[in-house]
Amino acid sequence: MGDSDKHIIETLISIFTIDKGKVKTLLIRKKDEPYKGYWILPGGILAGNETIETNISNNVFEKCGIYNLYIEQDHIFSDLHRNPEKRVIACSFIGLIDSISIKIKKEERPHIESAWFSLNAIPKMGYDHEQVIEHAIDTLRKKIVNTNILKSLFPSDFTLPELQSVYESILNRPLDRRNFRKKFINLGLIEDTGYKNEGYNGRPAKLYRFKENIKERDLF
Repeated sequence: MGDSDKHIIETLISIFTIDKGKVKTLLIRKKDEPYKGYWILPGGILAGNETIETNISNNVFEKCGIYNLYIEQDHIFSDLHRNPEKRVIACSFIGLIDSISIKIKKEERPHIESAWFSLNAIPKMGYDHEQVIEHAIDTLRKKIVNTNILKSLFPSDFTLPELQSVYESILNRPLDRRNFRKKFINLGLIEDTGYKNEGYNGRPAKLYRFKENIKERDLF
């Protein structure tokens, strides 16, 4: 097999978190050509002595300083021209982590420029990474309507307006406030913590948390 027939495999991950009720994703600025100065998704080239799962976990830690986050495989991108220099097949992942864990677990990487972007403010990206992250958002959109995947983003206390804001951001459509509140409370997915957020829009708002061991079910 000649060099031209060898296929390089890379991993890419769309990491999502929630910051003040907004869903955000983590991007890295590329320092060299091609696409120098563009924002890209974290990831790396697969070595011959590692699995894809090990590769993405190692790269998330090495480049983002984050460990022990929820990760699942999303899609394979194999367009012949997705990399202008060589043939590269990408295995993409979705990562979820709550904002509190980021503050506790994230280690700084001074040599790497990274930033969190709201889903409605994602900058122009290198390679086909806009397509990759759009697919990840679409996958997340499908999952949150019938699973408890948001528990990875909301392990601690939250208000119902915050929860609704996240759903609206991912689903990209408004939801009726009363129906949303009634659905989550009646389905037994969340429980009242007994505390209130005194600083929420100037009015105290009840704080809730997801119940343990809840079953997956259709929400919308």
